[in-house]
Amino acid sequence: MTRDRVKNVLLIPLLTFLCGFLSESPVWAQDSDSGQEPDREYRLESKITGYTGIEGQIAGVRNPVLRAERGEVVKITIVNGETLAHDLVLEQLGIRTDIIVDEGATSSITFTAEQSDTYFCSIPGHRATMEGQFEVVESMGGGEVTEGIVPRKNGRPLNFNFEMGSLRDWTPEGDAFTDSSVLYDATKLYSEEADLGFNDSYFLSSGGTRRHQQTGTLTSVSFEVTHPYASFLVSGGALEGTRVELIWADTEAIFFEITGNSHERLRPVVVDLQDQMGEEIYIRLVDEETGEVPEIAYISPNQWAHIAFDDFRFYEERPSFVNEISPEDIVVLPMRDIIKNSGLSGEDAVREMEVPEGFTVQLAASEPDVVRPIAMAIDARGRIWIAEAHTYPEKAPEGEGGDRLLIFEDTTGDGKLDSRKIFMEGLNLISGFELGFGGVWVGAAPELLYIPIDESGDKPAGPPEVLLDGWGYEDTHETLNSFRWGPDGWLYGTHGVFTHSNVGKPGASDEERQKINGGVWRYHPTRHEFEVFANGTSNPWGIDFNDYGHSFITACVIPHMFHIVRGARYDRQAGEHFNQYTYNDIQTIADHVHWVGDRGPHAGNYRSGSVGGGHAHAGAMFYMGNDHWGLDRNAIWMNNIHGYRVNTDHIEREGSGYTASHGEDFLMTHDSWSQWLDYRIDPAGSVFAIDWYDKNQCHSPNADVHDKTLGRIYKISHEQDEWVQTDLTEKSSLELVELQLVDNEFYVRHARRLLQERGTDEEVHQALWNMLEGNPDITRKLRALWALYVTAGVSESDLLDLTNHENEYVRSWAVQLIADDGQINQQAIDRFAGLAENDSSAMVRLQLASALLQVAPEKRWETLEGLVTWSEDADDHNLPLMVWYAAEPLAELDAKRAADLAMSTELPYMLSYTIQRIGAIGSDQSREILQQIDSELQNLENPSQSDHEARATINQLLSQAE
Repeated sequence: MTRDRVKNVLLIPLLTFLCGFLSESPVWAQDSDSGQEPDREYRLESKITGYTGIEGQIAGVRNPVLRAERGEVVKITIVNGETLAHDLVLEQLGIRTDIIVDEGATSSITFTAEQSDTYFCSIPGHRATMEGQFEVVESMGGGEVTEGIVPRKNGRPLNFNFEMGSLRDWTPEGDAFTDSSVLYDATKLYSEEADLGFNDSYFLSSGGTRRHQQTGTLTSVSFEVTHPYASFLVSGGALEGTRVELIWADTEAIFFEITGNSHERLRPVVVDLQDQMGEEIYIRLVDEETGEVPEIAYISPNQWAHIAFDDFRFYEERPSFVNEISPEDIVVLPMRDIIKNSGLSGEDAVREMEVPEGFTVQLAASEPDVVRPIAMAIDARGRIWIAEAHTYPEKAPEGEGGDRLLIFEDTTGDGKLDSRKIFMEGLNLISGFELGFGGVWVGAAPELLYIPIDESGDKPAGPPEVLLDGWGYEDTHETLNSFRWGPDGWLYGTHGVFTHSNVGKPGASDEERQKINGGVWRYHPTRHEFEVFANGTSNPWGIDFNDYGHSFITACVIPHMFHIVRGARYDRQAGEHFNQYTYNDIQTIADHVHWVGDRGPHAGNYRSGSVGGGHAHAGAMFYMGNDHWGLDRNAIWMNNIHGYRVNTDHIEREGSGYTASHGEDFLMTHDSWSQWLDYRIDPAGSVFAIDWYDKNQCHSPNADVHDKTLGRIYKISHEQDEWVQTDLTEKSSLELVELQLVDNEFYVRHARRLLQERGTDEEVHQALWNMLEGNPDITRKLRALWALYVTAGVSESDLLDLTNHENEYVRSWAVQLIADDGQINQQAIDRFAGLAENDSSAMVRLQLASALLQVAPEKRWETLEGLVTWSEDADDHNLPLMVWYAAEPLAELDAKRAADLAMSTELPYMLSYTIQRIGAIGSDQSREILQQIDSELQNLENPSQSDHEARATINQLLSQAE
């Protein structure tokens, strides 16, 4: 379930695009087109992966060296290759293009070439990949060597420029290289518009962009190295399997190799042969790539699965070429991952899986007993509930839904789900569900349903009740999904960016509804309140809570791991945040991605085994079960659909939140049809997992590309696991309290939910308070606190007292629970202000910033004035932006006070974004305040770079208003 990344970014405040204001830090002038006719023009495509030449000798060159003769008038035009903000700055000259955002947009600068310079994109974070050189030369022809010497053997020049029109002096193997590979008419293998740049009349290609399916090698005769340098032309795929090799003849050792750079234009390569002088070498051209993706029929073949070559020559001195390329310039995608299996039976699929020593995987159930399992849950009796998505990827006409809910149970302890019951049929586009409070909570866009369960536990007690409607389904794989009960008693779920929902109770007006198109939502089962918990990410399909109750989601296409905080706004795969003054969003906590290459995650499909398998993730689970599993409770599991494996990320505290580092993959399926979507821990501490199992790994609105007959349920067990039969509903309330102390989260979570269902109980409350106050383990204290909260056993006064607790986790959760219902009284607001000023925990400060989003803007000042004093939060992953999200509305209330607040802090973004926000007001008063800020900044004794940038932004805003 993946989607190409298309990010539509909000315009970041202008000051971040400007580099200074005073003479020592010059303002970059906008588009300095002098109106002169240019002597030399360059056009560059701008993408986050770099600037790429569009035409002429620099076509296909990433961050090319741009040259001009001294005194020439030069015009550089950038063309946006994606929906992402870009510009181009000449650093020394101090000019830049306009910022362009839309794909296809252009902007230019025109200037006189007087000195060499560096060009780059000034958008924060972009320069690392978007930087190149502009060089002033005395003559564009000077120093460039165009003639070389063709190698000879037995006194005869070798056919290394193919001007004989044949493969003489070369030996082919396979079908990629034949005499027809020697081209005079390039349109046989390339489009008519292709600008190939080959020398003389002929060149060689293993198939071009039209016939790239063939594979093979082409090996030259050996020859003596008679000169210290050589060059040749190359183009084709930046793929490990499409390459040119230079090889020692006596040892057959490769001493130089290079691929194409996924562009059709042949570009010169220079090779230093000083170490090979007098020795025999030979050339080998390799094409091991077909470009086909047999697993997914509707994905276009890779047209760059070929190699093209021409004109190998010797030189006495090192030649220099304007559009020269070297191996260091190319990000090479490795060979396709070798996946041994596909289309296996359930029994064979299990036999091929690889798990750590001591573990086994069993086939608990498979087709036809379970088909297309899209979601799962486990009840308090340990029974496995499955949602079958027969209608996906199309919603059926009203009344014709074919989805259903099944109940499975292992009654004998042999690992097989031998009992199967149909709970309900006729559901339509089911995408997620959970169990609790006497029923089933079902996501079936456009509705969130509640289906009561009868006393048997096996049948509905009545028809579905529509709790919410307005859920979109224009993209049917990005609907509401991944239901989980949170420690605070809410039902949580996720939602994708390409589906646009406007959620509310049936009959609610637009004003009573909440929009979501990417993020995390929650619903309270007894208060019947809905809330968008956080916005952003891509198509998250997995959420879970760690030992400390903090939520994490797994996502696709963009980096995969996010720690989710209430009210936060996260990196988006596409679209804009609903709040136009967001300006910037919180990024992944992961220090890695699971794909290779810098051309986007899809480029690494089926080639990313070495780094985790790919970009499509589903399911999220912290294994918090049996100690004898020997696993890190801080490691989160996720299935990697393109990697055919279970990835784990190690989650570690850092600042106010966490970082995620790549852990050891827990399981390999070695099966390209495997598509695990979710996991659940059972009473024995074993793990059940569902497998969609389909030949097609990606979402498609075409129902015919999916296999509609397959599905699997697996059970992962450790050799020390012991089968358990239980029914927690039969436990007394005090027994449920005691279950808050066990290791296995199955018992902890179900027991807490059952206590919540049973409601207030003084005896329960006393036992939980004893646990909170007396147990030394912070995770047990937190479990007691959560259970007290969901059973109404902790008052607001109690929570205020707990904000003084010695442990930061308890204090931060006290703040979070005070704000949970959005009703925060003045006493709590005053307490927040004190904590903001004095609490040394960044985690507590994060929850304060989050809680402020539930407070009326006019009551946020004092707490914000405390939060902005913590200079150590400047580099925190979350706090600078979370503080900004809370502070943003204050500019409308009191722009001068908001400006003073921003000028008093070392937190990044605050001053720049506040200036931008005041400028957006557009009133005479707001402009006066900007002038006041400018005057104050001008009078600073030791202005910082950000102060210079702020003045530049103010002047830009004021000039625009004139």
